[in-house]
Amino acid sequence: MFQSTGMPEFYQEAKRSQLPIIDVREVFEYDMGHIPGAINKPLSELGDTFEELDKNQAYFLICQSGSRSAMAGEFLSSQGYQVTNVLGGMGSWPGEIE
Repeated sequence: MFQSTGMPEFYQEAKRSQLPIIDVREVFEYDMGHIPGAINKPLSELGDTFEELDKNQAYFLICQSGSRSAMAGEFLSSQGYQVTNVLGGMGSWPGEIE
């Protein structure tokens, strides 16, 4: 099972430190704007790319609303990764985007 966190808590933590964030939206969505420092691993490709991730690193997962990142969280946690789903996703991100 993976963890979840709300956007207010995540945003405060993200302001304090550089977090390891995986944006699971499609490339075109990521290119339209994402959290600074987030890497893009689209959910549609995650089955082929997840092994590139470090199992010793805990990651935060984000999508547009929290649904796709929850699916990614289920998959990655079943593969032995420590992940936290960000509820509300980019639709509730109050910070700057790049």
